[in-house]
Amino acid sequence: MTHPRPHPWYRLLAYAAPALPLAVLLLPTYIFLPAHYASIGLPLGTISLVLLLARLWDGVTDPLVGLLSDRTHSRFGRRKPWIAAGLPLTCLSLWFLLVPPAGAGPAHLLGWSMALYLGWTLMVVPLTAWGAELSGDYHQRTRINGFREAAGVLGTLVALVLPFAAGVGAAGQEGEALRLLALLLLVMLPIATLAALAFVPDRAMQTPPKAKPGSWRLILANGPFRRLLLAYVINGMANGLPAQLFLFFVQHRLGDGDRAGLLLLCYFASGLLAVPLWLGLSKYFGKDRVWRWAMLWNIGWFLPVFWLGPGDSGLFLLVCVMTGLSLGADLILPSAMQADVVDLDTAQGGGERTGLFFAFWGLATKLATALAALGLGAAALFGFDPGLAQNDANALAGLTLLYAGLPIALKLVAIALLWRWPLDRAAQSALRERIETGPPG
Repeated sequence: MTHPRPHPWYRLLAYAAPALPLAVLLLPTYIFLPAHYASIGLPLGTISLVLLLARLWDGVTDPLVGLLSDRTHSRFGRRKPWIAAGLPLTCLSLWFLLVPPAGAGPAHLLGWSMALYLGWTLMVVPLTAWGAELSGDYHQRTRINGFREAAGVLGTLVALVLPFAAGVGAAGQEGEALRLLALLLLVMLPIATLAALAFVPDRAMQTPPKAKPGSWRLILANGPFRRLLLAYVINGMANGLPAQLFLFFVQHRLGDGDRAGLLLLCYFASGLLAVPLWLGLSKYFGKDRVWRWAMLWNIGWFLPVFWLGPGDSGLFLLVCVMTGLSLGADLILPSAMQADVVDLDTAQGGGERTGLFFAFWGLATKLATALAALGLGAAALFGFDPGLAQNDANALAGLTLLYAGLPIALKLVAIALLWRWPLDRAAQSALRERIETGPPG
């Protein structure tokens, strides 16, 4: 088996560049958007339902974009034309979604959410598939994902620091923060995307994807793919629930909404600084084992949340820093493992269907987000009302259970699914050798 030379760091920086503004966009839709639409009069249950419906739209668009990008032949490659097509739609829809007019209702939230998710799909599905195709080496893939996801975490930090520095990062100022970030994105996203399109190669297809119906059975029969995808969705829900409820938890349980921006900043800064640690550990111990360790670490530091209350912001800051360390592992290791799973499909005769597999991956990400958004409605079932100055003990207990208890249980399930993972370095190297010598017809 041949071992390609690693890509130079400046090329990987160009490839990772779009991930930075896309992450700047992701944080507002995760954290600020529900609180802002709640502040302009939409009930939490309505927001939760609308966001879930918008995510269901991705069930159509994600596989379609992945399939079509796999089959694209152009002088610019397979992935670049789709990323370029998604750029204007993303820029247009992010403005109308993040800066809603007065009186915006559920229809506005639903329509522009669907438009933004389509633009997001057109950019992110080809981008992640492109990264998996830049190298077939087990460890180089982790390095490529490390660059992209580190750029994403850096983008998240920008999304946190900028409103905080501008004095609009506190709870209750979500509208001002969203407008500021929208303006930033309209400048950053086109520049970063053009850099990737100009300076990173998009190789031609080597083995055409199979079109026969039986080829879909290869995907469904891919046991590691099913396990990894399910573990990823479950862990994504475990991460998404605290993200959706973070501002409410800090403001109502800890009584310190003014420090929300600082707490989030420390969380994501910790995640960014830990990326080299997880890259180094995975090189020696394997991606799956290190990811399981990271999830266990997260669980251990989430347990003290149950005993926190008003005046405990200092202790919660420690929790944010320590749980933030596992963020880098959650970002870089699963997608690197997904690239290895695609090799199994290619080796078994599926052809080069990286885009289709990463479309399912993107769909899984959005499904996890949508299911996590149901936590907003579940909090209301416990009697929690963000409009009240003081919620009762039962409402706050329910909020804490959703913020910390359910994520812990979900992460334990994800760890169990990854037990005895079959695609280690030796297995993946054997798959690459089969691919290079020719898959079965």
